[in-house]
Amino acid sequence: MSTAFESISATATGSAPIARQSLEADRCVLVVIDIQEKLLPPIFQKEQLLHNSQLLIRTSNTLKIPSLMSTQYSKGLGGTVAEIASLLPETEGIDKNLFSCFGSDAFCALLKRLPGNRNTLLLCGMESHICVMQTALAALRAGYIVHAASDAVSSRTEWNWKIGLERMRAAGAVISSTEMMIYELLRSSDSAAFKEMLPYLKS
Repeated sequence: MSTAFESISATATGSAPIARQSLEADRCVLVVIDIQEKLLPPIFQKEQLLHNSQLLIRTSNTLKIPSLMSTQYSKGLGGTVAEIASLLPETEGIDKNLFSCFGSDAFCALLKRLPGNRNTLLLCGMESHICVMQTALAALRAGYIVHAASDAVSSRTEWNWKIGLERMRAAGAVISSTEMMIYELLRSSDSAAFKEMLPYLKS
């Protein structure tokens, strides 16, 4: 029986042209999905998700990449956890009831108002097989390029985390990793941005 990641490899060719394109900071938006107080505790490898999401946010802040942050029914599931919200003090969480961020008129309006040609979404958060996956599929249908950080998304079970990644890749998203995204965006060890991020990358 093949594993989810073996299946991902088998469907990788569909997104090959997009995967060949380098990430450009001035074309990206980071979307932080539903990292909430009552949702996080049962998440598979939650410490990894939290740490890597923080790295992506720090990188986005350093490179002036805009960030959008969502919550799912915050009245019942709580707000964004402090470890994430504290890194985005000027970013107001967009609360939603539909699982896809694109089901929120507020999210879509904010995304469209961002300056420049922001055609690439970088996804982190949870859950991989529900809100992250549905957001990725909606973004692809809307014509966006989607990169999902495989080690900065997760679900309550390992299988659903993996199968969510498989579905996104089959649909045309690029399945990446936190370090892959960060080093691709930073480009050079000589840059001021790399030197600013280095203490966090070593931790």
